[in-house]
Amino acid sequence: MYTAAVLTVSDRSFRGERPDASGPALTALLEKEGYQVVRTGIVPDDRDVIASTLRAWAQDPAPALLVTTGGTGFSPRDVTPEAT
Repeated sequence: MYTAAVLTVSDRSFRGERPDASGPALTALLEKEGYQVVRTGIVPDDRDVIASTLRAWAQDPAPALLVTTGGTGFSPRDVTPEAT
């Protein structure tokens, strides 16, 4: 069985202002496809926080797949691609 981790990037979900919908949906999809989701989390739209979380999650034992979801969309605060 392959392992996976799902990281949601969202200021509002991180602050508890909005429930995270995409993280649980992606987790369910991965599990349906046979992945064992070993870690999930929510971080704000902050390049350093995203990058450090991804680096930490990629350490031994690293999941076979690490997926990000959420973000602000195409705007100056969309730093997920650069952080990744």
